[in-house]
Amino acid sequence: MNEIIKIHGNKKLNGEVTVSSCKNSAVAILPSVVLASEIVKLYDVPEIEDVKVLVKLLGLLNIDVRANGDELTIDPTEICNVDLLDDDVMRLRASYYFMGALLGRFKHVKMYSPGGCNLGPRPIDLHLKGFEALGATIKQDGNIIEIDAEELKGTDIYLDFASVGATINIMLASCFAQGRTTIENAAKEPEIIDLSSMLNKMGAHIRGAGTSEITIDGVFRLKGCIHDIIPDRIEAGTYIIAAAAIGEDVTIKNVIPQHIEALTSKLEEMGVKLMQGPDYIRVLESENLKAVDIITQPFPGFATDLQQPLTSLMTKAIGTSHIEETIYAERFKHCHELNQMGANIQYKTGSSTIHGGTPLHGTDIFATDLRCGAALVIAGLMADGETNIHNAYHIYRGYDSIVSKLQALGADIE
Repeated sequence: MNEIIKIHGNKKLNGEVTVSSCKNSAVAILPSVVLASEIVKLYDVPEIEDVKVLVKLLGLLNIDVRANGDELTIDPTEICNVDLLDDDVMRLRASYYFMGALLGRFKHVKMYSPGGCNLGPRPIDLHLKGFEALGATIKQDGNIIEIDAEELKGTDIYLDFASVGATINIMLASCFAQGRTTIENAAKEPEIIDLSSMLNKMGAHIRGAGTSEITIDGVFRLKGCIHDIIPDRIEAGTYIIAAAAIGEDVTIKNVIPQHIEALTSKLEEMGVKLMQGPDYIRVLESENLKAVDIITQPFPGFATDLQQPLTSLMTKAIGTSHIEETIYAERFKHCHELNQMGANIQYKTGSSTIHGGTPLHGTDIFATDLRCGAALVIAGLMADGETNIHNAYHIYRGYDSIVSKLQALGADIE
């Protein structure tokens, strides 16, 4: 179904918006419940499409999930390790976390390869190499992956790239492995710290999350726990960028400012007026923005998930901005859509050049992936006239109540 977000642009934003909990934490934490032997309660779970899909996949494993608003009560005590050969596995990238969790719990997993946004080649080689290092054997037949192990043994694993997905998957597979597993060149993202915190509440022995070296000492059992998911730094960044683009006085609440320092420092370099508190960021109207250059990097560098939304703001800055994308080289499909709105962007695999100071006008455009959709929402808020964003389901995959939140700030959006 072609869902459409319609925006009548160039309406100033004012007020407060509260950031929901972290998508990238939630989509790792939900599969990790496979490892628990008791009930897990999760609070502040974002009400997004990716969470709904993962809850359905938990149901296929005979895990009972009961929702009460943004609270989930998950009972894995009757879990059955069935093959995850369901089309929903291919709807989102994070389904691959069931590989590590089911391998860790049952020493066997058979499932479809993961799906998600089309951002170019996104191999899971590092995940599979990690599983093999722990003692697993892997068979691939088309888009079906089968992983087995007689036993999993802790070992030293060096990641050629600080991959978030591989770091998390190896953590999940290692919780019940014999002995100690050490992940070197591990990713440092806050979502990894959040998952580690929850697993440790359940009885895991994980140290070093948030550093480049994580150690996991295997245990025999994980119990249940209660856990609050951290705020979503990418959602926070998206609203901060939107406020910088078309806001007068906007306060973004439920923020951990340290998680988005790479963004806020670049915005200040552009001339955006920011006021930071312990858990909020206030954005005041800013004129005569300057062009900047960014290079996406693993955390704590500039997040790849924010380069697309920032591109929309860059069309307003005076001068020429450059983006170098080191994580997903083909993450530039939004540039074509922005050019349809009047932007002047040159792009190729791995980089883009934005010639700023170009007013945007509303038209029909297409969200090709989640963060492309966020970029187009910001562009629509900035543009004169009416913007129709097609394929809006991409946006709902990662942004909880985005339309109503922007309406509360004064946007003309439906």
